[in-house]
Amino acid sequence: MNQWHLLPKVDLHVHLDGSLRPDTVLAIAEAEGIGLPVSTEAELIPYMQVDEECRSLPEYLSKFAFTTRFLQSGAALERVAFETLEQAAAHNCRYIEVRFAPQLHRLNGLHAEEAIHHVIEGLKRAERQFDIQGRAIAICMRNHDRADNLAVIEAAARYAGRGLAAVDLAGDESSYPPELFRDVFALAHKRGLPVTIHAGEAGGAANVYEAVEHLGASRIGHGVRLRENPDVLRMVLERRIPLEMCPVSNIQTKAVSGWDAYPIREYFEQGLSITLNTDNPSVSGTDITREYRIVAEKFGFTDRELAVLIRNGAGAAFLEDSEKKALVRRIDAELAALNL
Repeated sequence: MNQWHLLPKVDLHVHLDGSLRPDTVLAIAEAEGIGLPVSTEAELIPYMQVDEECRSLPEYLSKFAFTTRFLQSGAALERVAFETLEQAAAHNCRYIEVRFAPQLHRLNGLHAEEAIHHVIEGLKRAERQFDIQGRAIAICMRNHDRADNLAVIEAAARYAGRGLAAVDLAGDESSYPPELFRDVFALAHKRGLPVTIHAGEAGGAANVYEAVEHLGASRIGHGVRLRENPDVLRMVLERRIPLEMCPVSNIQTKAVSGWDAYPIREYFEQGLSITLNTDNPSVSGTDITREYRIVAEKFGFTDRELAVLIRNGAGAAFLEDSEKKALVRRIDAELAALNL
């Protein structure tokens, strides 16, 4: 166990289909009669996890074509949602938001609303068993048509306040800029759903501006390329829009050229509200403790500075006011016990 493991943590940006374990793939494949190209956990890893040779976001996203095959039943969705929280709780994560695209889990006949239901059931079961709180975020996919994405918003609205925290836009950012989805997220706001948007990862700062100004995002997924436009960076700073940064995956997807170019220290010094997250633990081969260790070792973040990131995460949680205040109090108390 290391010093970073002891920190109470928050993970606001983790994908369900990026959290699937190899042993779970084997179990689901056997239970549901799904054919596999290999027969052992070790042999499955290249199908599920990127290596250091990953060249782009589209290449990174290609791994999900494999993992989503095993997330097409209610039982599978519940299991993986449960295990996602189980794995996070083992790293002292106190709160987590698990995001997924309901339309990607309908190959065997599930409706979008049913997919949401089963994920939330898995989260609730994990909450009862582990010392962690979890919420779901429903994703609209950039490559999906308008009708499918509007259906996700409507399905999400039915679970607002009942385990579902927000909606998101994800997928190939460079091919599908956010302005294509203004009407989809106008419906989200009409339904009272908080919004986070993947932006500034494979696209520039203009996408962050569009996400905030026209899609109504109150948080930004990644935002790595925000610094390309000082005016947009200033807007995000002034409005206190939290950035859901995911260091390991941001390097793997080539959002930046390498660790030397990663702007987390620069953003932190400028006063941006930075949060630290895993994105896809299985696909990236990471966990929340590793993300904190890397930021400390590569960018010199002290334990007190890491505590700021943790408090930022608690403050940015998509929770009802009373629940958020309780989470913030808990995080503050645990950090204070560590003299942080």
